[in-house]
This record gives sequence, C-alpha cells and structure tokens, in this order.
Amino acid sequence: MDLLFFIKDLPTLAFRKYEGLIMQQTQSRSSNLIDFQTNPSLYRHWCVEYSNDVATVLMDVDEKGGLFDGYDLKLNSYDLGVDIELADIIQRMRFEQPQIKTVILKSAKDKVFCAGANIQMLAGASHAHKVNFCKFTNETRNAMENAETESNQKYVAAIKGACAGGGFELALACNHIMLVDDGSSTVALPEVPLLAVLPGTGGLTRLTDKRQVRRDLCDVFCAMEEGVRGARARDWRLVDEIVGNSKFDEVVAERAAGFASKLVKPAHVGISLTPLQKTIVEDGSVNYSTLTVEVDRAGGTATLVINGPNTAPPASMEDFVKAGSDSYMLRLARELDDAILHLRLNEREAGLLLFRSQGDPAAFLEHEEQLHKNSGHWLANEVLVYWKRILKRVDVTSRSMAALIEHGSCFAGLLAELLFSVDRTYMMEGEFEGDNRHIATIILSSSNLGTMPMANGLSRIATRFLGEPETLAAVEASVGTPLDADASRNHGLVTFAYDDVDWEDEVRMFIEERASFSPDAMTGMEANLRFAGPETMETRIFGRLTAWQNWIFQRPNAAGEEGALQRYGTGMRGKYNMERV
Repeated sequence: MDLLFFIKDLPTLAFRKYEGLIMQQTQSRSSNLIDFQTNPSLYRHWCVEYSNDVATVLMDVDEKGGLFDGYDLKLNSYDLGVDIELADIIQRMRFEQPQIKTVILKSAKDKVFCAGANIQMLAGASHAHKVNFCKFTNETRNAMENAETESNQKYVAAIKGACAGGGFELALACNHIMLVDDGSSTVALPEVPLLAVLPGTGGLTRLTDKRQVRRDLCDVFCAMEEGVRGARARDWRLVDEIVGNSKFDEVVAERAAGFASKLVKPAHVGISLTPLQKTIVEDGSVNYSTLTVEVDRAGGTATLVINGPNTAPPASMEDFVKAGSDSYMLRLARELDDAILHLRLNEREAGLLLFRSQGDPAAFLEHEEQLHKNSGHWLANEVLVYWKRILKRVDVTSRSMAALIEHGSCFAGLLAELLFSVDRTYMMEGEFEGDNRHIATIILSSSNLGTMPMANGLSRIATRFLGEPETLAAVEASVGTPLDADASRNHGLVTFAYDDVDWEDEVRMFIEERASFSPDAMTGMEANLRFAGPETMETRIFGRLTAWQNWIFQRPNAAGEEGALQRYGTGMRGKYNMERV
C-alpha cells in the first residue's frame, strides 16, 4: 500500500462549514487562548520511553485531539497542539533527562510514520495562524537539529510506512534517517502537486543544503505525489540507510546504541521544569514572576518589562541545580519565551513590541557570569543555549520591535542582546527631573561577542557593524564598561538618545507613526533589514522559504475557493490561474 493511498484516504471535509473557524478561535481573548505550556501528564499525541541513555519518542496522534474543532488528526497528521507537545518533549529532554544521548523518533501507528500537517486544519485556518504555525514548527525542528552540537543528543528517525510532507520534514530535522525496505514505505514532499503550497518547515532547504541532494533529483522528488521508497531513497540521499523489515527494529536499536557510545556525556540527574507563574489579565496583559507584558490593544502595542534579579546568584552550581527552574536565569528565559509565543498567536494586532527593563545591571551580570564561568556544567550549558534559542525566536518574530533604555534599566549582557535584536533603540540622556533611578547605561559582556549567534552565524553586534570594523573593535573593547547615552551613541549602540525635554514626545511620535503603517509592509521591510551578512541554511529557511510560503498561502491557487487546499479530499483538483508572477 503506497503513500498516495494514505494521502487520498483522508476524509472529505465540508470546508465551508468551518471557514474562518480557526481564525475566530485564535482571535478569542477568553478561554480559547492558545497555551504553549504543557507537561507529560497532559500529552495526547506522544509517548516517551527512556532506557539508560536512549529515549524513544513515539508519535501516536489522537485523531480527536485537535487544537480546534472541525477536523480529525488522522494518520499521525499534526496541528499546532501536536507540535506544542513535541517542543515540550525536546525541552524536557534537555533539562529533565540530561543523560539522554540518542533519541529515536518513530510512529506508534501501523503503516504510517506521519502524514504531515493536517490539511483540513490548514484549509480552515486564517492566514496568520498558518504562518505562525509553520514558524513555530520550524523553530521546533531547529531545536531537534541543534541538539547534537548543543547538548550531545542525536536524533534518529526510524520510518515505517508512509512519511509525507511535514512528516518527512520532521525526519529531515533528525541527524540520521532510517527507512524500512518493505516495498511500500515511502518518503515524500507532495505539497506542490497536491496542495499548491511548499513544504513549510524547511524541507526544500534541508534537501539541498543539509543532505546535498542534486537539484534535478530534488525537482523530480518534489513533483511526485507517490513518493520514493527503498534503494532509490537511499541513493538519492533522501535517507541515510534502508533496512529490511525483519531486522528493522533490531538495527534501529543497534544504531541508537552505537551513536550513544560515541557521544561523551557524563550522566546527570536532571531538574524538574515546574509550571510557570503566569496570570493573564482581562485587558490582555500578562504577569509573570520576572516580567510583565502590558498590552495596549487600542494602540496596537505590547510592552515587555523585564525585572532584574532581587537576590544574589546561587553560591555554587550545586545550589544552582537545587534551585532548578526557580533559578532566576532559567525562570526569566522560560517566561520570556512563553511571552513571545503568547503575543505571536494570541495578540496578533499588537504590531509593535517595546522592550523595557528595570533593575541593577551589576546584579544581572553576576547571575549571567555564573553561567559563563561554569559553561562546562551541563545545566549552565543548557541555560545558555536556551537563551540562544530564545533570542533567535525574537529575531524572527514578525512584529516591529523597539527598546526603551530608561533610567533604572538593566540592559546588560544577555539582556543587552535584545537591544541588537530590535529595529530601533531609544535611550534616556542625562538626569530627568524627579527621577531618582540610576542613569541609563548599557553594559556588554561575553554574551555579546559571539556566544549568542544569530541565524547567520554572526553575533548581533558583528551583524550590526558589518561595514564598520573599527566601530566593532571599539565596541568589543568596551566590554564590562557602563556606557551612558553619550558613549552608547558614539559607539553606535542606540538609534536615538533624548533628554527629559524631548523623551516623551519623541517616543510617542515613533509609536504613533509605526502604528499607522501597513503591517504587511512592515513585516517585509523588517525581515529584509534584520538579517544582513552571510546566508546559512537557517536564514534560508526563515527568510527565503518562509517568505515564499507566506505569499503562497494567500494566493487563490492555494487558498482560494477553488484552490488546492480547499478542494483537497473532494476528488477535484485546484483550479489555477496559470500566470507566472
């Protein structure tokens, strides 16, 4: 039984009945808010088994467990809810099971690995939901892919049955792909011929860049509905190896054990990722323990106010481990991560994100320095690479972003990275009448010199000063020195600095002006300006591939009433406007 059977076996949906359903629910501001926090006791779609230093992650999607009503998640197809659980598994594997070296990803269902993103869900979803869904899924795949270099965890995909679309993209994010050679199991990226869209989570880019499949073979593969099986899949480098059905499980176990034996990773007892302290207020604002998100729906803004630490860092790494997820640096990371995701999906008209901070920068740097001094410790390493992933999530967030460096702020080290992630920075200059807080400063640390690279492989400061090597050298030499407004401006670290006469009016005018621009134009402009420097597989995934998918998702050939997404499962192919544009 081949892939095409499984693809076409998906039940027909009365699309018009559910048109706009997901848009209405994702825009709801009450009980239907999307929550990115979960835990193993709440999983509906995945099961994880641990055996010494090997984990097996079984995909067993609950057909009736969709994030919204109106579609069934048949054949291990997935929606955002399925991927939220997978992201949680990946995160907990890093922190709660640090002894794990190899992760086997396989299906618990017969004759199907994964059918990819659920087509009925995509057909009924708003454009914004589709794009944000793909972005989150991309970030989750990247976390899997980077686990080997960041955490000495290698992912192995063990494919039995049909593996199509996003299902194959899930496998492509693994470090090693094994396919059963049973005459029927296949891999496929059939989005173009069947749905008039692209593989949305890096499939095209990983074929050419990561697996270095020949361009002409990629062209053939991506135009096929039925997929590729057996020796051809191996010879085209779509998979790493094929194994006969009778020995498949045995060889997968052997391969996982072999990979684990080559990864140097002392066994450690993990920490527990406890639930976040989070309260959502009726006006949309969100209160965490380390930050507050202030939502102004009328003005189209959301302000993230980060609070610096009010206690000293743990006395030792043993105490840091005991503090676990309550330690300040990890708690802030988890809460900031959740806040960014919450704003993406639940406050989509907050088009401008403003970052503010309050606290003692020296105290923050003490907490950060503890991580850098102990970067060889497993938990310190995991917290640092988690910050790297969060900052990348900020980089690709499709909102205008600005930072307000006020008196009393603590933009130092890792928090200063936010200043170089946003589109503009405004800084208070000189004393403000009646303001007794310490003067606004920026303090750089080793975190700003390359340990938190962007998707282009460069630090944010190096990206900022691509054409100014002398400025970059001067900035790097200023590490550890508090830079006031005058020094920050001279170093090119801020966009504007204003005194107490002009501050309020200038910031207000910027916010009002930004709110008046087209959000579509802003998204396009910002995405083009943020990623200077060299291209990498990651920049191509989030830039070129995502940008084209964003456009294609709005085109009538895919999403129109007679488009392929709407007609899928009805027996009729999409009706296309054949003009090339």
